[in-house]
Amino acid sequence: KTVSDRFIASLQKLYAPVLRGALRHPYAVLATAVGLMIGAGVLFSRMGSEFIPTLEEGDLAMQMTIPPGSSLNESMRSTTKAENILRSEFPEVLHVVSKIGTAEVPTDPMAIEDADIMIILKDRGEWVSAASREELVEKMKEALSVITGASFEFTQPIQLRFNELMTGAKTDLAIRVFGDDHQTLKRLGDRIGELIQDVPGAADIKVEQTDGLPQLKVIYDRDKLAEHGVSIDELNLTIRAAYAGEKAGIVLEGQRTFDLVVRLNEGARSELDLDQLFVNSVSGATIPLSELARIEYRDAPMQISRENASRRITIGVNVRNRDIAGLVDEIQGILDAKLDLPPGYLVRYGGTFENLERARSRLLVAVPAALALILLLLYLAFGQIGHALIIFTGVPLAAIGGIAALWLRDMPFSISAGIGFIALFGVSV
Repeated sequence: KTVSDRFIASLQKLYAPVLRGALRHPYAVLATAVGLMIGAGVLFSRMGSEFIPTLEEGDLAMQMTIPPGSSLNESMRSTTKAENILRSEFPEVLHVVSKIGTAEVPTDPMAIEDADIMIILKDRGEWVSAASREELVEKMKEALSVITGASFEFTQPIQLRFNELMTGAKTDLAIRVFGDDHQTLKRLGDRIGELIQDVPGAADIKVEQTDGLPQLKVIYDRDKLAEHGVSIDELNLTIRAAYAGEKAGIVLEGQRTFDLVVRLNEGARSELDLDQLFVNSVSGATIPLSELARIEYRDAPMQISRENASRRITIGVNVRNRDIAGLVDEIQGILDAKLDLPPGYLVRYGGTFENLERARSRLLVAVPAALALILLLLYLAFGQIGHALIIFTGVPLAAIGGIAALWLRDMPFSISAGIGFIALFGVSV
């Protein structure tokens, strides 16, 4: 109790001159408070915003993508080469683990052209190649550029999974273009990737791979088919039976039955050769399929994605050293000025930005409601609105310190900070 009394006495001695001066010059105090609130408002408007602050997890998650149609062996070769480069050139790397394709339980379906590579790092004190995570990522991308045809995106393991679970996109920002024509969507996606390539804060820009799957196409000569009296169904049946197999009977083993499937042997199936397949014409003549059809290699669509019953293509962007709201505002300005959208096509912004927009709309209801409840409780406590308003002035004054604290830490406004402000208002009152 003695220590407490002395502490209170020292505070009174320290602040008594300040309070006496404030009482002698109330208008100066009021002007100072108003000026501080205006300055805090201007500072807050320029601060930017994000959904939640990016936390340092201590490890890295890298996504590798190789050209569509690549084999599993090629994907394994590329990931192994990437692992060797990371382990040999970066002493900070403790372990590297790669995952290719989809597991038996398809919780994270991926094509064999995609790989998730987890990079387990040593403690920050043991780093020698870089001083920060961003610098280390840039050096890793430069070292991995020797792998031809592969593209790399860097994020963090938990951040990657949360982005995917909450928004369906593995990147911080997902720019989605909706429309009808597959080729037009691909052209618009590539154009957006070019336009935002040099925007500060935009990293690991990746346009969704929708084209480039090599396909073998059999094209029939309908005039010759009519001349020989052969139907397309007959040709399709012959090719399917030769290479995929066709049911020719049933095999009985006790009480179990199995389909008997007939097709060419493995050596003959290694290449689609129409010269080795024959059909009978309407006159009974045997005709090779090469007389009735030809083979062409074409690039076909690899995937067609849909959302809300509309076709879409996604451009993924990771955000580095910048708030996501400011980045989206700049990207939106560039696309509005330079991207020519055909009628019926539209652009939407998803990822964590979509969560930020939802949370901000809720805060616009939650914060006024909290302030109204605080004012109501003060009125119920004092019974006079004047006294309640005097105490309530602590709320905007407390916000000045909160905004200054965010600015000093070089942190944008986030939803977690908004919840903190609501708690701060209650504590200040």
